[in-house]
Amino acid sequence: MHLIGIDLGGTKIEGAIVDPANPSSALFRTRVPTESAGGYDHIIGQVGKLLAELRAHYSGAFPSVIGIGTPGTRDPKTGLQRGSNTQCLNGRPFRDDLQRALGVEVEIANDANCFALAEATMGAARGYETVFGIIMGTGCGGGFVVKEHLLNGCHGIAGEWGQIVLEPDGEVSGYGTRGIIETVLAGPALEKFYAKLSGESRPLKEVVERANAGIDPHAAATITRLTDSFAKAVSIIIDSFDPHAIVVGGGVGNIDALYSEETRDKISGHIFAPSFEAALLKPTLGDSAGVFGAAMLTVK
Repeated sequence: MHLIGIDLGGTKIEGAIVDPANPSSALFRTRVPTESAGGYDHIIGQVGKLLAELRAHYSGAFPSVIGIGTPGTRDPKTGLQRGSNTQCLNGRPFRDDLQRALGVEVEIANDANCFALAEATMGAARGYETVFGIIMGTGCGGGFVVKEHLLNGCHGIAGEWGQIVLEPDGEVSGYGTRGIIETVLAGPALEKFYAKLSGESRPLKEVVERANAGIDPHAAATITRLTDSFAKAVSIIIDSFDPHAIVVGGGVGNIDALYSEETRDKISGHIFAPSFEAALLKPTLGDSAGVFGAAMLTVK
């Protein structure tokens, strides 16, 4: 049976019909604007509009359960959404309200978890027994996958790697915590570090280019901070979960220095093992990861 996945973003909602046996591309993809300014009920209506289009292009009996990736997480105790940058979702029983409005069962997960699940089942880490998928972009998150099944955890926060304290005396985050991984390794944090060193503001892409060209010592120092801090941060996951593969997505994840032998050596220096042997991978699914991972939530 083909699967239905929906990726709810801040500006757009994307849906796809996915054949898990042939994941190279979706059978059908479509999108609608999120229009979050319209409020909670309007977002649910937009998801309904998208689902109607998916139904129209689906051959055979439509699935009784669909998967949706969302910003934030669902509290397993209360059923309420939390931690979403689409503020109107927070404190609301989003999954339950979607089920009533759409007339289908809904499996829901954080968008970073969907990324991890997609890359573990269809992408770069397919075939590995245990996988940790990392998102490093404007924020930092992640997800654990074991034998192609996502781990949610007792509190529904498994994989929230970006919230781990890395520098106890570091920057205060938007959550009120100090020195968490997100304040060190997210794109805006690296841009801020560069600006502090150089007195100039540059986009991260330009900082990387200047570092690679060898024309800017402050850019080079920023990339060194990235690889040093990444090695420390990922060693926490390796010592506690020891995944067979780590997939790094997001804009920061595109930086080649993360995958160098030098960085692997730095990771080796922090873990409780003689050397770092796990696969460290770039993702292969691109912008398909969100909807593919959401679709795979429905596979039990």
